[in-house]
Amino acid sequence: MYFRRPNFKMTFKIMKELIEKINEQYEIFATDAALQVESGNKAAGTRARKATLEMTKLMKEFRKVSVEAGKK
Repeated sequence: MYFRRPNFKMTFKIMKELIEKINEQYEIFATDAALQVESGNKAAGTRARKATLEMTKLMKEFRKVSVEAGKK
């Protein structure tokens, strides 16, 4: 019986895309958090918190994909 080998290239591509998205969200967070701290910009604080929520989702997805890749 033939079992299809998992597509490792696709898994690593997904992981790479997730890392890029996490980095983008971190840049948004860092910029907005600095604006809030330095100038008291409340809207920037809201954007910074939103970015942290998005990063959390992306990191959970990365962990899921990473664990699955480790099993293969």
